[in-house]
Amino acid sequence: MAMSGGVDSSMAAAALMDAGWRVMGVTFRMWEDAPPATAAGRPARCSLLALEAAAAAAERLGIEHTVIDLRERFRSLVVELFARDYLRGRTPNPCVECNRRIKFPTLVETADELGADAVATGHYARVCLDEAGAHTLMRATEREKDQSYALYGLELEQLSRCIFPNGERSKGEVRKAASSLGMTFSGLEESQEICFLCGGGYRDFMSRHYPESAAPGPVLDTSGRRLGEHPGIAFYTVGQRRGLGVSAHHPLFVTALEPGTRAVIVGNREEVPGTWLRAEDSHWIKGAPPAERFGAEAMVRYNTDPRSCRVEASEGAFELSFERRVWALTPGQHAVLYRGEEVLGGGVIMGSALHSPHRGPGLNR
Repeated sequence: MAMSGGVDSSMAAAALMDAGWRVMGVTFRMWEDAPPATAAGRPARCSLLALEAAAAAAERLGIEHTVIDLRERFRSLVVELFARDYLRGRTPNPCVECNRRIKFPTLVETADELGADAVATGHYARVCLDEAGAHTLMRATEREKDQSYALYGLELEQLSRCIFPNGERSKGEVRKAASSLGMTFSGLEESQEICFLCGGGYRDFMSRHYPESAAPGPVLDTSGRRLGEHPGIAFYTVGQRRGLGVSAHHPLFVTALEPGTRAVIVGNREEVPGTWLRAEDSHWIKGAPPAERFGAEAMVRYNTDPRSCRVEASEGAFELSFERRVWALTPGQHAVLYRGEEVLGGGVIMGSALHSPHRGPGLNR
């Protein structure tokens, strides 16, 4: 059982015990020692206080607990990728990459070493069997807490070993379970920040750890006219309005980032890409897309509503055309495909446009 020290993983462990499982808790140390609290005064998930909270929860539940040091692997496979993406004008989601590159592979490896039958986390998602008896990833019963978006990259063999005890429960039910056991968590369970930022912002992180991100370049409008200068494309994202450092008679938004020229392109709201995208590094839960062309719903960033789209799949990639415009399709984010409650798969957005490039101009790479 992956234990973060928060209420979700702790109560997932308790639910497994109630179901008759022998549970062993595992906590991953991902990052160097961090300040003991976030800016909001809560323990940061990457801090030693979080490790101590996980150990305390395991002791309260009466289960074995161990800490596995993954700092070197985490830095090379997640943090370095995060930084490279920002330097290339993309906006990454490191939690998705961490799940598929670090957390779940390590959970399965550890389970095999310990002779454990299954692995579990506190994620709000479900694993079900379809009509053919194959494992599939499903959205959580409580949509507001659904975290299936961040799990689409799991391999089918990993998914077949997973249990998500919170998938059928609401957050209120989880908190009620904690209260019944007399357990409190000091707000740690509500932390949503990227763990290695330790409560700070990504711009400050990039400035301190990757000073090359502060490479200035031009701010251009969509016609190529120079409007000003920016301090580094790593500090901007598609759809951004505030902090552009230029003035105009109408609101301006970032429409594209061009790492080759270090240019930030700005335009009006209607010029922000929103109807077509191309995703690469695609992963399909069942090993392949349902068809070469099919209809689905897509979530293009975490915690948004899926939107109807048409999918054209190819080797290692797919293109999406949306029935209605979606705000700020952003390279570096993940496009995750659903059919109702079922997660089909997803990929990393590499290009986006106002319209399909097969029909006209407007590609943002």
